[in-house]
Amino acid sequence: MNEPVDLALEGPLAIVSLNNGPLNIFDVAMRDELIGAFRAVNDIGDVRAMVLRAEGKHFSAGADLSEFGTAASILEGRRIRWDRDPWGLLWDLRVPTVAALHGTALGSGLEMTLLCDLRVAAEDSTLGLPETKLGMLPAAGGTQSLTRAIGACQTTPIVLLGTSFGAGEALERGVVHQVVADADEAAVELAHQLALLDPDLMQAARRALRAAGDLPLSAGLELERGLAHLLA
Repeated sequence: MNEPVDLALEGPLAIVSLNNGPLNIFDVAMRDELIGAFRAVNDIGDVRAMVLRAEGKHFSAGADLSEFGTAASILEGRRIRWDRDPWGLLWDLRVPTVAALHGTALGSGLEMTLLCDLRVAAEDSTLGLPETKLGMLPAAGGTQSLTRAIGACQTTPIVLLGTSFGAGEALERGVVHQVVADADEAAVELAHQLALLDPDLMQAARRALRAAGDLPLSAGLELERGLAHLLA
């Protein structure tokens, strides 16, 4: 029986693959496996970049809503899920990350990739945050991560209306960085390029870029100067 998440090492790359077909839905078991995989990526010193991908026809259709039926309420079900939080681990990884999307990438499936540094989508990809149509808010940080990526003006209709869109529109909106025929191949190529660069430089650049969403301009510029000084 396959594990819901696979971790493979290919030279300087860690390849984390969702493997919970047919839709790679996030259930508690997958969350636990992701937590283990991300911790391993952080602990293996030879890893210089990570690719997040998926087996099967779809990247992920999001959370397993049927699991809510075993909890006292939807809110309690979400609390249980938040106690098993792989999202913070993904965001805090010490190495740059590249997500390879194909097929359906909805809800927490899309939200997970928004926590990666770069996103590559296959031409057949369908993306969206449909939670509001189900009477919920995005549960994996989508209101924050998507707004950081493309701004509040672009994010508002995606979240409020729960609309889905194709790869071309995702590229135009800035949700993904490339649209290609083979997302896995393109993501691995990008990750290899990142792995060739100095890891201290990568950590500093990612820290400075992320601070732009948190700090006033003056504080961000001060952080950038400090990081550049440390690298020099």
